[in-house]
Amino acid sequence: MNRHVGEEEIQQAITTGIVFKGTKLSKKSEETKVKTKAKKKTYITGLHGSGAAKKKADIRRRRANRHKA
Repeated sequence: MNRHVGEEEIQQAITTGIVFKGTKLSKKSEETKVKTKAKKKTYITGLHGSGAAKKKADIRRRRANRHKA
């Protein structure tokens, strides 16, 4: 798919440069996002929402960091 390019067009490309234009971005990606204001818990709760999982996570964290200097 070669097209014949004139000398004048080549000189214009050399002097002014070539501009490649991208496609326009669609706004669909922004509209499909769901925004939420739900707060994240500071710690993981167990099956019934008890603090036992917090204690268990703390024990695991301390065990993992036990041998670090």
